Parts: sequence; C-alpha cells; structure tokens
Amino acid sequence: MQSLLGNKKKGLLFILSAPAGTGKTTLVRALTHEFSDVIASISYTTRSPRKGEVHGKDYYFVTENEFNQRIGSADFLEHVQLYGNYYGTSKQWVQERLESGQHVFLVIDTQGAMHLRKELEAIFIFILPPSIEVLRQRLLNRATEKLEIIDRRMEQAKTELLLAENYHYQIINDQLAVAYQVLKSVVIAECHRT
Repeated sequence: MQSLLGNKKKGLLFILSAPAGTGKTTLVRALTHEFSDVIASISYTTRSPRKGEVHGKDYYFVTENEFNQRIGSADFLEHVQLYGNYYGTSKQWVQERLESGQHVFLVIDTQGAMHLRKELEAIFIFILPPSIEVLRQRLLNRATEKLEIIDRRMEQAKTELLLAENYHYQIINDQLAVAYQVLKSVVIAECHRT
C-alpha cells in the first residue's frame, strides 16, 4: 500500500454520496486498499446487519435506545433516519483520524451531506449511476431487499440525483474501473493542492 500524504499534516475529509446501488462502498473500499492513509468512516446504525456484514467493520450495529443516547450526548457529526432506520457518524472518531493524518471518507446520504456542507470544510463527491434504469437493475441484481424497498429506494434516488449539483465533483459509475480512476485522481489532486 502507498501513502497519499501530499502537502497536508492533517488529513482531509471527503464526503461521498450516491443513491443505493451506485457502487459508492465498492469505490471507497478500493481506495482504502490502495492507500494506507485513506480510511472509511464506520457509521452507527439501528438497522439489522445484512448477510456478511460485520459489527465494527461495516457498521456499528446498535439499538435505537443506544442511538438516541448518542444523539443526546452530541456524539454524532451528523445523523439521519432513512427507511425506518437511523444512521450516524461519530464526531470523535472522525476528528481523531483527521488529526492523525488520515484522509477520512464519510459515505453518507445527501440529507447528512447537505447538513455537513454548512457545518465543516470537506471535499464533496457524488457518484452518479449511468441511468435510473441501470440503477434499478443493479438493485434488483443485488437481491438484498424486497421489491417494495427497492421501489422506495428508487424514489429516494430521484430526489438524491437532484442534489448532485451541490457537490464539488460528480463521477458517473458506468464502468467501475474508470470511475475508480477518476475518484483516485480527485483524491490525489486534493491531497496535493496548496
């Protein structure tokens, strides 16, 4: 693995959003495997783990009561409710990683991203599907959710796509390898910007 250090002593914060099924997690995971100083934030959630997901690696799976306690303690940088579940990002975890020189990726929904855009300095990246039809097919192929949830996600995706213009960068994930090279170029450029 190589380092992206660049001209920064403190790490950079990247906010990445995209509709479900666009490949955002896959793209960020590839960055974290290639660069030792790029790390993905691990969100807290009240939803149940999907097959293969691991507590502390994919998410911190907590009860709604635990989540509300963290809200009350102002532990979250941002938090939202989506599809009946809560998601949140630990403020302390992010700050500690940035101070240590790591570049942190928050993979969050547009609602959380728009809130953070007003609150802190970060590089905002939006991943677009090649089309809404391709996105629907990806969700169907993933086979992790019922059709009614996919329909809700598609309605949400239409709303999210309207917010893409509020991000610094927009990357179309038509071919994963190409989208990854574009994302990598953005990150390298931002790390070396003076």
